[in-house]
Amino acid sequence: MVLTKEQIKAKAKSIGFHLVGIASAQNDEQIQAQTRLQNWLASGYHADMNWMNNPKRFDLQKCLPGVQSVIAVALNYYTPHEQPDNPEQGKVSRYVWGKDYHKVMQKKLKALARWLQEQDPNIQARYYSDTGPVQDKFWAQQAGLGWIAKNSNVITRDYGSWVFLGEVLTTLALTPDKPHTEHCGSCTRCLEACPTNAFPQPFVVDANRCIAYHTIENRSDSLPEDMDLHGWVAGCDICQDVCPWNQRFAKETDCDDFQPRPENIAPNLTELAHLSQESWEERTRGSALRRIKPAMWRRNARANLETNRNKNSSNQ
Repeated sequence: MVLTKEQIKAKAKSIGFHLVGIASAQNDEQIQAQTRLQNWLASGYHADMNWMNNPKRFDLQKCLPGVQSVIAVALNYYTPHEQPDNPEQGKVSRYVWGKDYHKVMQKKLKALARWLQEQDPNIQARYYSDTGPVQDKFWAQQAGLGWIAKNSNVITRDYGSWVFLGEVLTTLALTPDKPHTEHCGSCTRCLEACPTNAFPQPFVVDANRCIAYHTIENRSDSLPEDMDLHGWVAGCDICQDVCPWNQRFAKETDCDDFQPRPENIAPNLTELAHLSQESWEERTRGSALRRIKPAMWRRNARANLETNRNKNSSNQ
């Protein structure tokens, strides 16, 4: 059976993906993307995320020998709830409000990969979503889903940047879609809005200055003294919230798994500052928030409470 990309796209949509595109695994733009990643690593912008230097990230053939095509997909996760204004409550990034997106994405990716292999026993396929050594954003742009913005997120015309990305690598040769063009123009709202100056230049994020990195990935007992989390305890959405594309094109997801759990929208900082192992187990079960361990929750909450106390003292 000869599969066409139209058939594959139709199947991906029927599985529940909101966007799907095709890129050739033998892509001339890869060299530039690899060079940018190497320069980013050499600058130390990855902080202690040494897994970003996995050799497989620079060569798709090491992920799937004989790979010919990349089927890139996106899933809209936006819900129209607002972040809290109350300083006694913490802010949690939208992408972890609901069910663990890894599980949601991988279930759908597995279904697509399995369907491909069922059509022809000679077809090989391997899928990834965030957890594998694949440059998700690069392949999303090459497959025409959206473009890599100045805040390093992928922006789509249909859903803004509120999307999860994934891909199926396959040995099946498919006609690629056109890469997406970049449409940030002269806008710099995301760069200017970052309160910790985490963007040394457009399209480049310094994790050492990024609130999202420090609340989720930083395993240290304490945070840098000059790191103001601005109320965030899990991730940060500031550079996405101010984006004109998001303000214009964001639409509520039809995926029920991404509807927020009430306790994730505005958790009480004092409660988080004393979070027990048992409470952590209960509130993060089935959530990507489990990546933030109890001690990290307590650290993040206490850092925000300390900042609040200092601000109140200076105002008296």
